[in-house]
Amino acid sequence: MWEALTQAGRAVAACADAPAWPLTDAELITTLDSARGLRERLAAVELSLVRELDARAVPAAHGASSTAVWLREHWRIGIRGARQTVDLARALDRLPATAEALAAGTINTEQAAVIAQALEALPTASELETTAKAETALIGFAAQFEPSILRRFGERILTHVAPDAAEEHEREALAAQEERAHATRTLTLSPDRSGRVRVTGWLDTEAAAVITAALDPLARPGVLDPAHPRTTLGGHLLGDGSAGRADDIAWAGHRASDSTRDMRTAGQRRADALTEVCRRVLASGELPDNGGDRPQLVITVDYGDLVRRTGAGLLDDGATLTPETVRRVACDAQVIPAVLGGGGRLLDLGRTRRLVTGALRRALVLRDRGCAFPGCDRPPRWCQGHHIRHWADGGPTDLDNSVLLCGHHHRVVHHEDWQVRLGHDRRPEFVPPSYVDVTRSPRRNTYHLRP
Repeated sequence: MWEALTQAGRAVAACADAPAWPLTDAELITTLDSARGLRERLAAVELSLVRELDARAVPAAHGASSTAVWLREHWRIGIRGARQTVDLARALDRLPATAEALAAGTINTEQAAVIAQALEALPTASELETTAKAETALIGFAAQFEPSILRRFGERILTHVAPDAAEEHEREALAAQEERAHATRTLTLSPDRSGRVRVTGWLDTEAAAVITAALDPLARPGVLDPAHPRTTLGGHLLGDGSAGRADDIAWAGHRASDSTRDMRTAGQRRADALTEVCRRVLASGELPDNGGDRPQLVITVDYGDLVRRTGAGLLDDGATLTPETVRRVACDAQVIPAVLGGGGRLLDLGRTRRLVTGALRRALVLRDRGCAFPGCDRPPRWCQGHHIRHWADGGPTDLDNSVLLCGHHHRVVHHEDWQVRLGHDRRPEFVPPSYVDVTRSPRRNTYHLRP
């Protein structure tokens, strides 16, 4: 191996000395892909060496407290990166198919780490055959999807390889996740004596969704004038220094009776207070519109599941809530029906007006789940409704002639040669200009894909 690596080092040195400017655009992309592939294959070699080093306890023999600490000192890298390297090396020792795919350049190290984490999260009672099927399936998904999307498939891999066990496992995992998130919620305001206050904390998924829905409309450029900190909104004076103490405000969301001691920490009280304030602001109807619709917390759930108390609720950013949480929120919420066709395809909600608002916008959010342009990760609340065939040219304002686009990609579609159309499944696809792809093959956004 040492001789082969020495030869590889000489080849890399020759590549480093070779200029890149004579390459054509196509050759530049091909060469870049080759360099990236070789780097990942070398990473597989590196990980196998780290695992052997770890197994022989060489770092301990050198006086190091752990293999990660030894790597940090030996390679002069951060401890976090060192630990990730050791963890992945140990995981690949138990996952031969993933290690083989990494060595072949089929997957990269980020994807390998995601696969290892997903398989580690499987129920301990999972059979070896199920684990092997899950590993094979995730390696196949890795050929199409980048790590963040692959992680979503990993979270629900049992639905692909062991559907009978998947529902109960997902319910238990989601319930445990919600319980941990709620128990560790906190909010801290830390003045730094320079006129600023640092806000830090953790919120559970439901609370974060409520707060995001309330804050987003006010975070848009132009809603509040930063040059005038005493701007008023809805009759309430902002930035006038008249707010009460933090501890007083913290009781706004939940005030215990005189006979009951509040067992929450100060951070938990502040987190609850912020959530309650935002709930009241949302209910007041005084916030400005956000993307053509009034700010609201949107949870999508099958009505039958809602009645039967089964099936998780889906927020518009892809996060999930337990059936119990969905039913609790639904006690004081407006239920908006959406009719789905075969395969979950949303049926047409035809509209004749020009603006994409109300029910039509909600239908677009259900279908596109964010900016539909390939590779964009912007959520629905940052997007605008775009007419595929412009309304001025006779294009109708309905589901089959609309697509969600963020501001940047809305300008790209209007001012460049990208074409938008709906595919055979009535989902948006984009045809790139010839200077991007000479074959002009249609592309889709897989970022918002939910397995």
